[in-house]
Amino acid sequence: MNRTEQLKYAARELSAAVSKLKFTEEITHIYNPLEYAWEAHKLYLEKYGDGAKKIIFLGMNPGPWGMAQTGLPFGEIDAAVNWLGIKTTVGKPENEHPKRMVDGFECSRSEVSGRRLWGLMAERFRTPEAFFAEHWVANYCPMSFMTESGKNFTPDKLPRAEQEELFAACDVHLRATVEILEAEWVLGIGKFAETRINTAMKTEVETGKIKSGTVLHPSPASPAANRGWAEAATKKMRTYGLWV
Repeated sequence: MNRTEQLKYAARELSAAVSKLKFTEEITHIYNPLEYAWEAHKLYLEKYGDGAKKIIFLGMNPGPWGMAQTGLPFGEIDAAVNWLGIKTTVGKPENEHPKRMVDGFECSRSEVSGRRLWGLMAERFRTPEAFFAEHWVANYCPMSFMTESGKNFTPDKLPRAEQEELFAACDVHLRATVEILEAEWVLGIGKFAETRINTAMKTEVETGKIKSGTVLHPSPASPAANRGWAEAATKKMRTYGLWV
């Protein structure tokens, strides 16, 4: 298989593995965009996944107005359509939350994290082809969890036993992605992702085969991100000797 086909195979394997898992009763709704938004995710892999990548940026899991809508990591609608050039039909999750409806590329909401991340890449690299020549963006966990009220339930809040099962599957996929893309750096977008990188890739990081690190998460819940995420992320990249 070529690199793109390997990425698609790995994504399908991850989706199948996590879809079998059971979670705490507090979580009433689970979205897996690798299932209902597979066509869009597949387009992302096919359009930009061919070629080795020097740097992988790794997020936590889908946001409600980003990947949960479009199937693309940090998939804010405007960035997905007008910069990444991806728009297609998106299905519906099996159990849809009335406060978190999936409208696909017709969603009227904008995900701030995705707007900030892709906005920086567009400003710095101008074209997606220039960015993806050496970079990749992925999420560690493909699933979005919600409580009955519609509140986001992040993977780091899961009970320990459920974390272990979920993280085992996600670790396998992360290692496969790094290997397929022959990455030199894996950077967590936020501390959770950095922790998972250093756990899943422990041997590779300790031996220097892979370099790991983190950039500030662009979430509007972060006061530091709200004070200038693009500048903070760029400064951090330079401390690693990247983007110089």
